[in-house]
Amino acid sequence: MTTITATTPAARYAAPATIPEVSNRIGVAKSVANSFTMAYRGLLKLKHNPEQYFDVTVQPILFTALFAYIFGGAIAHNVHDYLPILIPGIMVQTVVLTSVVTGTQLREDMDKGVFDRFKSLPIARISALAGALLADVVRYTLATVLTVVVGLVLGYRPDGGFAGVVVAGLVIIFCSFAVSWIWALVGVTGKSAAGVQGISMMIMFPLTFLSGAFVPVTTMPGWLQGINHANPIYYMVNAARELMNNNAYTSNLAWSLLGSVAVIAIFAPLALRAYMRRA
Repeated sequence: MTTITATTPAARYAAPATIPEVSNRIGVAKSVANSFTMAYRGLLKLKHNPEQYFDVTVQPILFTALFAYIFGGAIAHNVHDYLPILIPGIMVQTVVLTSVVTGTQLREDMDKGVFDRFKSLPIARISALAGALLADVVRYTLATVLTVVVGLVLGYRPDGGFAGVVVAGLVIIFCSFAVSWIWALVGVTGKSAAGVQGISMMIMFPLTFLSGAFVPVTTMPGWLQGINHANPIYYMVNAARELMNNNAYTSNLAWSLLGSVAVIAIFAPLALRAYMRRA
């Protein structure tokens, strides 16, 4: 006699006695690898949206040539004598303004739900933010190199030599990376990409034009000169000029680096905390 055991629906669909546990902890090495992968993702946007890189490709070429020929005669009586003033200043302006894109693109990705999709992946949550900042460093480097190349084509010959130009470029990139943490915080906490861009440009444009990037600060009214002593862009411009034109390491360089470290120390934890609450 054969005995047949019936399986009830409840038993058929019952969960296993033990379910393997998946750890959510991701080590430092994998977090770094994930961040570089996200940085690569950010750079791939060039393939599909090359217009997003106009600010670090077309803008340095256009602004450098225009400002040289428009302001050169009025400020230094000729273009050649104006280039030592202009090139370091426009390098700072171009790269610092590029840092604004960090916050804008972060806000766009969050609004489109891109970061929500990242949550379902087995990656470090911080990697999306870190990757965006790392990708922007490449943008800063591209803008710096292009500005120097255009200056050389126009006839600029930096007396600070190769070392002075390289150090100036590294300082500008580091300072802009520090500023990008401010806009990362604004991007994470802002309500829209347009609002983030409006706020950041409203702050950065006056600071860059007041800094003496295009005209000597000594020609400005006394009260504007006083404001510049509290303007971080002012110290960046002076440090870049001293390095590129004389390979000189002065207090302007020290203030630029110290200010950048302070900005990172203050705004990086705030941006990370705000991002982790939303990620």
